[in-house]
Amino acid sequence: MTAVTAGTTFEQDWQDWHSAREESFRNPLGWLSLTALHWLVETDTTFPDLPGKWRADADGVVITATADAGLEVDGEPVDGTAALAPLEGAPGLLVRHGSRDIEVIRRTGDVALRIHDPEAGALAAFTGIPTFLPARQWAVPATFSPFPQSRVVTTGAVVEGLEHRHTALGTLAFEYDGAAHELVAFAGKNGGLHVLFTDATSGVSTYPAARSLAVDAPAADGRVVLDFNRAANLPCAFTDYATCPVAPADNRLTLAVEAGEKNPR
Repeated sequence: MTAVTAGTTFEQDWQDWHSAREESFRNPLGWLSLTALHWLVETDTTFPDLPGKWRADADGVVITATADAGLEVDGEPVDGTAALAPLEGAPGLLVRHGSRDIEVIRRTGDVALRIHDPEAGALAAFTGIPTFLPARQWAVPATFSPFPQSRVVTTGAVVEGLEHRHTALGTLAFEYDGAAHELVAFAGKNGGLHVLFTDATSGVSTYPAARSLAVDAPAADGRVVLDFNRAANLPCAFTDYATCPVAPADNRLTLAVEAGEKNPR
């Protein structure tokens, strides 16, 4: 492979990733469609943007509504009461209301409603995700060292009082510009790893709470590449109605990672 071809492939692979990221945020019922986050209490509550009454109970959420309210659970109209039991930290259970989805979530033991509206202003205004230009120097070789046993790391969240628990598998050691750095790696998708980190750009040109980096499964000897060009914003960088984690204390890099996605707001 010639240097020109290698460079072209690097650029095109990054552009494909970037385009897929932007397309995911154009989902008409995705993160940019959120218009509200309502936390529930144990008494029936009404909301100006929702029909029916909503309350929390020991198992999750109880909805009280008549059929003409237009609420549906699993394709069936709510006529009387309906109960939903969302799992802690998992994607929410959906209640349909016309073209909208009402997502019922559980976070740190409390339950809430997130409203997804395809007519949301943030979705209509979305023009793309700002980024640094891709640069090969930010595809950094690293070494993964597994912990003898996985451990649970608890982080805070962008919503005060919430917590997130992550399965930490080991550390990723790398050098950049002559200095040594280390990150704690969580379990990722398809046998890979996942990193939440901040750096010297956080709160300046990038989102302050954390950026996310997906890492391929390391080789047998622990070798892996940290491609910071694909450092991605969490949903909370785009909307005030997400409950994303912040970076753990061990993953606050002192260097300026001028790669990946910038703060979109």
